[in-house]
Amino acid sequence: MAAVRVPRPIGRPRTRPEAVLADKAYSSRAIRAHLRRRGIRAVIPVPADQQANRRRRGRAGGRPPAFDPDAYKQRNTVERCINRLKQWRGIAMRTDKLAQHYLAGLHVAAIFIWSTP
Repeated sequence: MAAVRVPRPIGRPRTRPEAVLADKAYSSRAIRAHLRRRGIRAVIPVPADQQANRRRRGRAGGRPPAFDPDAYKQRNTVERCINRLKQWRGIAMRTDKLAQHYLAGLHVAAIFIWSTP
């Protein structure tokens, strides 16, 4: 999160995203609290065991965190792009030791993916 830099046409780059889309594995209190402190909307589904624990506690379980299913659907697009990039063996296995070589491989793979229908 500290390395996020979104350039703007004018001014310094944004360092805080509007929302974070993540899967159920990242639904911990610590992650949600960190995002809440930074003012970032968390679009993370709640695992079934956490839902059951909240229901079991009744009113003491508190209110479940907000979840936007329409925003979560956008995560699918990113996952499919990553899976297409991982079809390239060098990217999937991370055999390139230098970050420059790995980034160059990502660029070449992206060019091939975008140029094919």
